[in-house]
Amino acid sequence: MAKYLLLKHYRGGPAPVNDVPMDQWTPEEVTAHVQFMKDWEARAEASGEFVDVGVLSPEGTFVRYDGEGRPPVTDGPFAETKDLIAGFYVIDVDSYQRALELAGELSAAPGKDGEPIHEWLELRPYYGAPSTITE
Repeated sequence: MAKYLLLKHYRGGPAPVNDVPMDQWTPEEVTAHVQFMKDWEARAEASGEFVDVGVLSPEGTFVRYDGEGRPPVTDGPFAETKDLIAGFYVIDVDSYQRALELAGELSAAPGKDGEPIHEWLELRPYYGAPSTITE
């Protein structure tokens, strides 16, 4: 088993096919989208592949060490940065192929007009974990 992070981006990756911002969806479309993700999570949990999920705010703060007692703080991330992460799932699967399958299923979440978003998800293996990539 190897853990993978599925990253959902507000922006920064290739545009999804159904690229209508969520603030332009009807309340019913938002509900359907969220329910799809909850159902996906329940299936992954039932199969033993679900580890964790998190939904993130677009606001954030960058912090770094700059000497004793002086961590500079900025009000980033900034809109002009490459991307902002909307949320994530952590999965634990037997193969890279299975990680791709789960990411593909999640990418089909409905968006505007109930049509699948075809959202691009970033799939990243945990560092130092045994590789399940065989390709």
